[in-house]
Amino acid sequence: MSDLQTLFAQAQADVKTLSERPDNQSLLQLYALFKQATEGDATGERPGMMDFINRAKFDAWEKIKGTSAEEAMQGYIDVVKGLMA
Repeated sequence: MSDLQTLFAQAQADVKTLSERPDNQSLLQLYALFKQATEGDATGERPGMMDFINRAKFDAWEKIKGTSAEEAMQGYIDVVKGLMA
């Protein structure tokens, strides 16, 4: 496993130990970066207008379309570090 993957896995563990729940914007950012790092570009149809949560998640993920897995992993690590500071 590469150093980046090791740091990414550690950031996933670290985020679960935060003393406070991150704000919604940070959660969406983490979700999008995680999905981009692990699955690539957003796929499927955009959730319906009344499905607010899943629509926001999809939109956040779609916004970073084209980002490489490595960039997404680094972004996720950086966001977690910021939340832990």
